[in-house]
Amino acid sequence: MNAKKPYLAVVLVQTIYAGMFLLSKAAFNNGMNNFVFVFYRQAAATIFLVPFAIFFERKRAPPLSFRLFCKIFLHSLLGITSSLDIYGVSLVYTSATLASATSNTLPVITFFLALLLRMETVNVRAISGKAKVLGVFLCMAGAMTLAFYKGPHLKPLINHHPFGQSSSEKDLALAHTTKTWIKGCFLMLTANTLWGVWIVFQGLILMDYPSKLLFTALQCFLSTIQSFVIAIAFERNLDQWKLRWDVGLVATAYCGLVVTGLTFYLQAWCIEKKGPVFLAMSTPLSFIITIICSTFLLGELISLGSVLGGILLAGGLYSVLWGKSKEETNERMPRVSNETDLPDLKETA
Repeated sequence: MNAKKPYLAVVLVQTIYAGMFLLSKAAFNNGMNNFVFVFYRQAAATIFLVPFAIFFERKRAPPLSFRLFCKIFLHSLLGITSSLDIYGVSLVYTSATLASATSNTLPVITFFLALLLRMETVNVRAISGKAKVLGVFLCMAGAMTLAFYKGPHLKPLINHHPFGQSSSEKDLALAHTTKTWIKGCFLMLTANTLWGVWIVFQGLILMDYPSKLLFTALQCFLSTIQSFVIAIAFERNLDQWKLRWDVGLVATAYCGLVVTGLTFYLQAWCIEKKGPVFLAMSTPLSFIITIICSTFLLGELISLGSVLGGILLAGGLYSVLWGKSKEETNERMPRVSNETDLPDLKETA
Protein backbone atom coordinates (compact mmCIF):
# COMPACT_ATOMS: atom_id res chain seq x y z
CA MET A 1 0.00 0.00 0.00
CA ASN A 2 2.86 2.40 0.79
CA ALA A 3 4.17 1.98 -2.76
CA LYS A 4 0.83 3.16 -4.15
CA LYS A 5 0.60 6.29 -1.99
CA PRO A 6 2.58 8.57 -4.38
CA TYR A 7 0.34 7.50 -7.27
CA LEU A 8 -2.82 8.18 -5.26
CA ALA A 9 -1.36 11.52 -4.16
CA VAL A 10 -0.70 12.76 -7.71
CA VAL A 11 -4.21 11.73 -8.81
CA LEU A 12 -5.62 13.75 -5.91
CA VAL A 13 -3.35 16.70 -6.74
CA GLN A 14 -4.43 16.80 -10.39
CA THR A 15 -8.11 16.43 -9.47
CA ILE A 16 -7.76 19.44 -7.18
CA TYR A 17 -6.01 21.38 -9.95
CA ALA A 18 -8.88 20.60 -12.33
CA GLY A 19 -11.22 22.22 -9.82
CA MET A 20 -8.87 25.22 -9.71
CA PHE A 21 -9.07 25.70 -13.48
CA LEU A 22 -12.86 25.58 -13.43
CA LEU A 23 -13.49 27.79 -10.39
CA SER A 24 -10.80 30.34 -11.35
CA LYS A 25 -12.26 30.76 -14.83
CA ALA A 26 -15.77 31.07 -13.37
CA ALA A 27 -14.55 33.77 -10.94
CA PHE A 28 -12.83 35.74 -13.72
CA ASN A 29 -15.94 35.44 -15.89
CA ASN A 30 -17.86 36.90 -12.96
CA GLY A 31 -15.65 40.00 -12.95
CA MET A 32 -13.05 39.26 -10.26
CA ASN A 33 -9.60 40.78 -10.85
CA ASN A 34 -7.00 38.06 -11.36
CA PHE A 35 -4.23 39.85 -9.38
CA VAL A 36 -6.52 40.43 -6.40
CA PHE A 37 -7.62 36.82 -6.65
CA VAL A 38 -4.03 35.56 -6.35
CA PHE A 39 -3.46 37.73 -3.25
CA TYR A 40 -6.60 36.46 -1.51
CA ARG A 41 -5.90 32.80 -2.28
CA GLN A 42 -2.34 33.08 -0.95
CA ALA A 43 -3.53 34.93 2.16
CA ALA A 44 -6.14 32.23 2.81
CA ALA A 45 -3.49 29.53 2.40
CA THR A 46 -1.15 31.32 4.80
CA ILE A 47 -3.83 31.69 7.47
CA PHE A 48 -4.67 28.02 7.06
CA LEU A 49 -1.12 26.62 7.06
CA VAL A 50 0.83 28.74 9.56
CA PRO A 51 -0.94 27.45 12.73
CA PHE A 52 -0.44 23.83 11.64
CA ALA A 53 3.20 24.46 10.76
CA ILE A 54 3.91 26.11 14.12
CA PHE A 55 2.04 23.46 16.12
CA PHE A 56 3.52 20.37 14.45
CA GLU A 57 7.05 21.43 13.51
CA ARG A 58 8.11 24.30 15.78
CA LYS A 59 10.25 22.02 17.98
CA ARG A 60 11.99 20.16 15.17
CA ALA A 61 12.31 23.03 12.72
CA PRO A 62 15.78 23.21 11.15
CA PRO A 63 17.71 26.50 11.40
CA LEU A 64 16.92 29.05 8.71
CA SER A 65 19.95 31.03 7.59
CA PHE A 66 19.66 34.37 5.78
CA ARG A 67 21.04 32.83 2.60
CA LEU A 68 18.47 30.04 2.70
CA PHE A 69 15.71 32.57 3.41
CA CYS A 70 16.73 34.53 0.30
CA LYS A 71 16.59 31.34 -1.75
CA ILE A 72 13.09 30.59 -0.49
CA PHE A 73 12.04 34.20 -1.15
CA LEU A 74 13.20 34.03 -4.79
CA HIS A 75 11.78 30.53 -5.13
CA SER A 76 8.40 31.83 -3.99
CA LEU A 77 8.57 34.95 -6.15
CA LEU A 78 9.34 33.11 -9.38
CA GLY A 79 7.56 29.80 -8.94
CA ILE A 80 4.44 30.85 -7.05
CA THR A 81 3.70 34.59 -7.21
CA SER A 82 4.87 35.29 -10.77
CA SER A 83 3.60 31.97 -12.09
CA LEU A 84 0.12 32.41 -10.58
CA ASP A 85 -0.21 36.05 -11.70
CA ILE A 86 0.84 35.25 -15.27
CA TYR A 87 -1.39 32.17 -15.24
CA GLY A 88 -4.35 34.32 -14.14
CA VAL A 89 -3.84 36.74 -17.03
CA SER A 90 -3.58 33.89 -19.53
CA LEU A 91 -6.75 32.30 -18.14
CA VAL A 92 -8.62 35.56 -18.81
CA TYR A 93 -7.62 35.26 -22.49
CA THR A 94 -8.50 31.57 -22.75
CA SER A 95 -11.02 29.06 -21.45
CA ALA A 96 -10.56 26.58 -18.60
CA THR A 97 -10.06 23.74 -21.07
CA LEU A 98 -7.52 25.62 -23.17
CA ALA A 99 -5.60 26.81 -20.10
CA SER A 100 -5.48 23.29 -18.72
CA ALA A 101 -4.41 21.94 -22.12
CA THR A 102 -1.48 24.33 -22.54
CA SER A 103 -0.28 23.51 -19.03
CA ASN A 104 0.66 20.08 -20.35
CA THR A 105 3.91 21.54 -21.64
CA LEU A 106 5.02 21.36 -17.99
CA PRO A 107 6.24 17.73 -18.16
CA VAL A 108 8.57 18.50 -21.07
CA ILE A 109 9.88 21.67 -19.40
CA THR A 110 10.46 19.90 -16.08
CA PHE A 111 12.03 16.88 -17.75
CA PHE A 112 14.67 18.96 -19.55
CA LEU A 113 15.35 21.08 -16.47
CA ALA A 114 15.85 17.93 -14.40
CA LEU A 115 18.15 16.50 -17.09
CA LEU A 116 20.26 19.67 -17.13
CA LEU A 117 20.58 19.52 -13.34
CA ARG A 118 21.31 15.77 -13.48
CA MET A 119 18.32 15.02 -11.27
CA GLU A 120 16.89 12.73 -13.93
CA THR A 121 18.67 10.22 -16.16
CA VAL A 122 17.68 8.51 -19.39
CA ASN A 123 19.27 5.29 -20.62
CA VAL A 124 18.04 5.12 -24.22
CA ARG A 125 19.39 1.58 -24.57
CA ALA A 126 17.08 0.27 -21.85
CA ILE A 127 13.38 -0.27 -22.47
CA SER A 128 12.54 1.95 -19.49
CA GLY A 129 14.53 4.82 -21.00
CA LYS A 130 12.83 4.34 -24.36
CA ALA A 131 9.44 4.43 -22.63
CA LYS A 132 10.30 7.73 -20.93
CA VAL A 133 11.47 9.29 -24.21
CA LEU A 134 8.35 8.00 -25.98
CA GLY A 135 6.20 9.48 -23.23
CA VAL A 136 7.77 12.91 -23.65
CA PHE A 137 7.23 12.81 -27.43
CA LEU A 138 3.61 11.76 -26.93
CA CYS A 139 3.10 14.70 -24.58
CA MET A 140 4.65 17.05 -27.12
CA ALA A 141 2.46 15.60 -29.88
CA GLY A 142 -0.60 16.01 -27.67
CA ALA A 143 0.23 19.64 -26.88
CA MET A 144 0.82 20.40 -30.59
CA THR A 145 -2.47 18.74 -31.50
CA LEU A 146 -4.28 20.93 -29.00
CA ALA A 147 -2.56 24.05 -30.30
CA PHE A 148 -2.81 23.57 -34.06
CA TYR A 149 -5.76 21.26 -34.68
CA LYS A 150 -9.26 22.22 -33.57
CA GLY A 151 -11.51 20.00 -35.70
CA PRO A 152 -15.29 19.88 -35.36
CA HIS A 153 -16.88 20.69 -32.03
CA LEU A 154 -18.70 17.97 -30.18
CA LYS A 155 -22.37 18.56 -29.45
CA PRO A 156 -22.98 19.31 -25.74
CA LEU A 157 -24.99 16.70 -23.85
CA ILE A 158 -26.80 19.24 -21.66
CA ASN A 159 -27.76 22.90 -22.04
CA HIS A 160 -28.03 23.91 -18.36
CA HIS A 161 -24.81 24.53 -16.42
CA PRO A 162 -24.37 25.22 -12.66
CA PHE A 163 -21.97 28.10 -13.33
CA GLY A 164 -24.26 29.05 -16.24
CA GLN A 165 -22.27 30.34 -19.13
CA SER A 166 -24.53 31.36 -21.96
CA SER A 167 -21.46 33.04 -23.45
CA SER A 168 -19.48 29.85 -24.08
CA GLU A 169 -19.60 30.49 -27.83
CA LYS A 170 -18.24 33.98 -27.22
CA ASP A 171 -15.47 32.64 -24.99
CA LEU A 172 -14.58 30.03 -27.57
CA ALA A 173 -14.41 32.59 -30.36
CA LEU A 174 -12.24 34.85 -28.17
CA ALA A 175 -9.86 32.00 -27.36
CA HIS A 176 -9.54 31.04 -31.01
CA THR A 177 -8.69 34.48 -32.41
CA THR A 178 -5.09 34.46 -33.57
CA LYS A 179 -3.90 37.45 -31.52
CA THR A 180 -5.59 36.35 -28.28
CA TRP A 181 -4.60 32.71 -28.73
CA ILE A 182 -0.91 33.55 -29.24
CA LYS A 183 -0.91 35.93 -26.27
CA GLY A 184 -2.68 33.44 -24.01
CA CYS A 185 -0.43 30.53 -25.04
CA PHE A 186 2.74 32.60 -24.63
CA LEU A 187 1.71 33.70 -21.14
CA MET A 188 0.71 30.18 -20.14
CA LEU A 189 4.02 28.81 -21.45
CA THR A 190 5.87 31.43 -19.39
CA ALA A 191 3.84 30.52 -16.30
CA ASN A 192 4.54 26.82 -16.85
CA THR A 193 8.26 27.46 -17.28
CA LEU A 194 8.34 29.29 -13.95
CA TRP A 195 6.28 26.50 -12.40
CA GLY A 196 8.71 23.91 -13.77
CA VAL A 197 11.62 25.82 -12.23
CA TRP A 198 9.71 25.87 -8.93
CA ILE A 199 9.16 22.09 -9.02
CA VAL A 200 12.77 21.24 -9.86
CA PHE A 201 14.45 23.62 -7.41
CA GLN A 202 12.03 22.73 -4.64
CA GLY A 203 13.72 19.33 -4.44
CA LEU A 204 17.10 21.02 -3.99
CA ILE A 205 15.86 23.42 -1.30
CA LEU A 206 14.19 20.59 0.62
CA MET A 207 17.64 19.01 1.01
CA ASP A 208 18.73 22.06 3.02
CA TYR A 209 15.37 22.63 4.72
CA PRO A 210 13.57 19.27 5.05
CA SER A 211 10.63 20.62 7.08
CA LYS A 212 8.00 20.41 4.30
CA LEU A 213 5.11 21.95 6.24
CA LEU A 214 7.10 24.95 7.48
CA PHE A 215 8.66 25.33 4.04
CA THR A 216 5.21 25.40 2.41
CA ALA A 217 3.82 27.84 4.99
CA LEU A 218 6.82 30.16 4.59
CA GLN A 219 6.43 30.17 0.81
CA CYS A 220 2.73 31.01 1.12
CA PHE A 221 3.47 33.84 3.57
CA LEU A 222 6.14 35.35 1.32
CA SER A 223 3.91 34.93 -1.72
CA THR A 224 1.08 36.75 0.08
CA ILE A 225 3.30 39.80 0.59
CA GLN A 226 4.63 39.65 -2.96
CA SER A 227 1.21 39.21 -4.57
CA PHE A 228 -0.23 42.08 -2.50
CA VAL A 229 2.43 44.45 -3.83
CA ILE A 230 1.71 43.34 -7.40
CA ALA A 231 -2.07 43.50 -6.96
CA ILE A 232 -2.05 47.00 -5.45
CA ALA A 233 0.16 48.17 -8.31
CA PHE A 234 -2.23 46.88 -10.99
CA GLU A 235 -5.61 47.40 -9.26
CA ARG A 236 -6.39 50.59 -7.31
CA ASN A 237 -10.19 50.30 -7.50
CA LEU A 238 -11.40 49.36 -4.00
CA ASP A 239 -14.57 47.76 -5.38
CA GLN A 240 -12.43 45.05 -6.98
CA TRP A 241 -11.01 44.19 -3.55
CA LYS A 242 -14.41 43.49 -1.98
CA LEU A 243 -15.28 39.83 -1.51
CA ARG A 244 -18.92 38.99 -2.14
CA TRP A 245 -21.03 35.88 -1.61
CA ASP A 246 -20.50 34.56 -5.12
CA VAL A 247 -18.33 32.16 -7.09
CA GLY A 248 -15.34 34.48 -6.52
CA LEU A 249 -15.44 33.78 -2.78
CA VAL A 250 -15.82 30.04 -3.40
CA ALA A 251 -12.86 30.07 -5.82
CA THR A 252 -10.72 32.07 -3.37
CA ALA A 253 -11.45 29.72 -0.47
CA TYR A 254 -10.96 26.61 -2.61
CA CYS A 255 -7.72 27.77 -4.24
CA GLY A 256 -6.34 29.13 -0.97
CA LEU A 257 -7.24 26.34 1.42
CA VAL A 258 -7.35 23.28 -0.82
CA VAL A 259 -5.10 24.06 -3.81
CA THR A 260 -2.34 26.08 -2.13
CA GLY A 261 -2.76 24.77 1.40
CA LEU A 262 -3.09 21.06 0.61
CA THR A 263 -1.56 20.41 -2.79
CA PHE A 264 1.65 22.36 -2.12
CA TYR A 265 2.35 20.03 0.79
CA LEU A 266 1.34 16.95 -1.23
CA GLN A 267 3.59 18.07 -4.09
CA ALA A 268 6.54 18.54 -1.75
CA TRP A 269 5.90 15.03 -0.39
CA CYS A 270 5.67 13.53 -3.90
CA ILE A 271 8.85 15.29 -5.03
CA GLU A 272 10.70 13.93 -2.01
CA LYS A 273 9.44 10.38 -2.67
CA LYS A 274 9.50 10.15 -6.47
CA GLY A 275 11.28 13.22 -7.85
CA PRO A 276 10.08 16.28 -9.80
CA VAL A 277 9.46 14.59 -13.17
CA PHE A 278 7.09 12.04 -11.60
CA LEU A 279 4.92 14.91 -10.36
CA ALA A 280 5.09 16.89 -13.59
CA MET A 281 4.19 13.92 -15.77
CA SER A 282 0.87 13.57 -13.94
CA THR A 283 -0.25 16.95 -15.31
CA PRO A 284 -2.31 15.48 -18.22
CA LEU A 285 -4.71 14.04 -15.67
CA SER A 286 -5.93 17.52 -14.75
CA PHE A 287 -6.66 18.25 -18.43
CA ILE A 288 -8.69 15.09 -18.86
CA ILE A 289 -10.73 15.90 -15.75
CA THR A 290 -11.10 19.56 -16.74
CA ILE A 291 -12.22 18.85 -20.29
CA ILE A 292 -15.03 16.65 -18.96
CA CYS A 293 -16.15 18.89 -16.10
CA SER A 294 -15.96 22.15 -18.08
CA THR A 295 -18.60 20.82 -20.45
CA PHE A 296 -21.11 20.17 -17.68
CA LEU A 297 -20.21 23.03 -15.31
CA LEU A 298 -19.11 25.91 -17.57
CA GLY A 299 -20.78 24.91 -20.81
CA GLU A 300 -17.55 25.07 -22.83
CA LEU A 301 -17.53 23.39 -26.22
CA ILE A 302 -15.07 20.53 -26.75
CA SER A 303 -13.32 20.11 -30.08
CA LEU A 304 -12.16 16.87 -31.64
CA GLY A 305 -8.58 18.17 -31.41
CA SER A 306 -8.94 18.47 -27.63
CA VAL A 307 -10.07 14.85 -27.37
CA LEU A 308 -7.21 13.57 -29.56
CA GLY A 309 -4.70 15.72 -27.70
CA GLY A 310 -5.97 14.41 -24.37
CA ILE A 311 -5.53 10.81 -25.55
CA LEU A 312 -1.94 11.49 -26.61
CA LEU A 313 -1.20 13.24 -23.32
CA ALA A 314 -2.63 10.36 -21.31
CA GLY A 315 -0.54 7.91 -23.35
CA GLY A 316 2.59 9.94 -22.68
CA LEU A 317 1.80 10.07 -18.98
CA TYR A 318 1.48 6.31 -18.56
CA SER A 319 4.50 5.65 -20.78
CA VAL A 320 6.79 7.76 -18.59
CA LEU A 321 5.31 6.42 -15.35
CA TRP A 322 5.79 2.87 -16.61
CA GLY A 323 9.41 3.66 -17.50
CA LYS A 324 10.11 5.10 -14.06
CA SER A 325 8.41 2.14 -12.39
CA LYS A 326 10.52 -0.27 -14.48
CA GLU A 327 13.72 1.55 -13.50
CA GLU A 328 12.84 1.39 -9.80
CA THR A 329 12.06 -2.33 -10.09
CA ASN A 330 15.43 -3.00 -11.75
CA GLU A 331 17.24 -1.01 -9.05
CA ARG A 332 15.61 -3.05 -6.30
CA MET A 333 16.51 -6.40 -7.93
CA PRO A 334 19.65 -8.01 -6.43
CA ARG A 335 22.54 -8.11 -8.83
CA VAL A 336 24.17 -11.54 -9.20
CA SER A 337 27.94 -11.48 -9.52
CA ASN A 338 29.48 -14.22 -11.65
CA GLU A 339 32.74 -13.94 -9.75
CA THR A 340 31.13 -14.92 -6.45
CA ASP A 341 28.78 -17.57 -7.79
CA LEU A 342 31.10 -19.45 -10.21
CA PRO A 343 33.38 -20.94 -7.51
CA ASP A 344 30.34 -22.48 -5.80
CA LEU A 345 29.26 -24.01 -9.10
CA LYS A 346 32.70 -25.48 -9.64
CA GLU A 347 32.75 -27.03 -6.18
CA THR A 348 29.39 -28.74 -6.67
CA ALA A 349 30.56 -30.02 -10.05
